Amino acid sequence: MWDVLGGWIGALEGALFQNVVLPLVYHLGLGGYAEDAYTATEWLLVGLVQIGVMVLILGPLERWRPVEPVTDRGAVRTDIFYTLVHRLGLFRLAMFFLLDPLMDGLEGHLRLLGLQRVNVEAWWPGVTSIPLVSFFVYLLLFDLLDYWYHRLSHTFRWWWALHAVHHSQRQMTLWSDNRNHLLDDMLRDVVFAVAALAVGVEPSQYVLLVALSQLLQSLQHANLRLHFGRLGERLLISPRFHRTHHAVGLGHEQSGRPGRLGGCNYGVLFPWWDMLFGTADFSADYHPTGIRDQMLPPVGKGRDYGAGLLQQQWLGLKRLLRIG
Repeated sequence: MWDVLGGWIGALEGALFQNVVLPLVYHLGLGGYAEDAYTATEWLLVGLVQIGVMVLILGPLERWRPVEPVTDRGAVRTDIFYTLVHRLGLFRLAMFFLLDPLMDGLEGHLRLLGLQRVNVEAWWPGVTSIPLVSFFVYLLLFDLLDYWYHRLSHTFRWWWALHAVHHSQRQMTLWSDNRNHLLDDMLRDVVFAVAALAVGVEPSQYVLLVALSQLLQSLQHANLRLHFGRLGERLLISPRFHRTHHAVGLGHEQSGRPGRLGGCNYGVLFPWWDMLFGTADFSADYHPTGIRDQMLPPVGKGRDYGAGLLQQQWLGLKRLLRIG
C-alpha cells in the first residue's frame, strides 16, 4: 500500500515539477537552480495537501463545534495570508537563498574540524535504521528542541517582542499557526536547519516531519471545542490544551504575576515535555485568547499589535527596538 501511495505522490510531484515549476524556473532565468527547484516542488505539493486537509476536514470541524463565534473576519484573512506564504513554500524559498550557502559553509567547516553528523540511523543498528523508528526518533528530538525554542521565546523580553505577534490573535482559528514575526521565523529556520544538519536527517524525511508537525499545529489552533480525554490529553496536544497556552494571563505570564513573562503548555506536538519540566496545565476551560495589554483599561493598556501583516511586522520591530 505504501509503495503504491509513494508511487502516486512521486508521479504527481514529477508532473508538477515538469509542467509548472521547471518552466517557471527557466522563464525567470534561474536554470542553475533546476535541481533545487525539485525540492521546492516537494514543499509546494506538501503545502497544497495541507491546505486541502485544512479546508476539507479542519474547517468543517470548526463549524461543527466552535469555541466562539468568528467576529473578526479581517484578522482571520490575515492569518490565511500568513498560512499561504509559509505552507506553499514562498517563505522557505526565500530562506533557501539566504541559508543554503550558510549551511554549506558551516558543514564544510565542521568537516575540516573533524566533526561528523550524529546520525540517528547508526545509534542502534538494526533498530534505528528502520525508517519508521528513525522517523519517530527524529520527531521526538525535534519536538524537544521545539519545546525549548518556544519556552525561551516566552522567557527573554526581546524574543517575546517578536513572538507576541503570534499571541496577539484574539480570534484563534485553524489558520493561526503561521501568524508569526518573520524575524522569529528566520531565527527558527536557522536553529532547525543546524539541528537537521547535526543529526543527519534526510531532506525527504525533514519535509515529512515539518508537514506532520504543521498539520497538527493547525488542529491545535483551531476554533474547536475538542479534547482527547484524560489519557489522550497526555499523549498528544489537543486544541483545548494549546488554547490554554494562548489564554489571556495564563499562557504567557507567570501565575499570579501579571506582566511577568512565563506561562504554560509550551509543547508543540506532545505534552510530555511540559509534564516533565513542570509547565503543563490541563485546564478543562476554553479561555479567551490574546495578550493582557491588548485589553482596554483597567485590565490592560489597550496596546495595538497591528491589523494586517505589514503593520504587525512593523510594530514587532518597534517593540524589539523599544521604539515608542
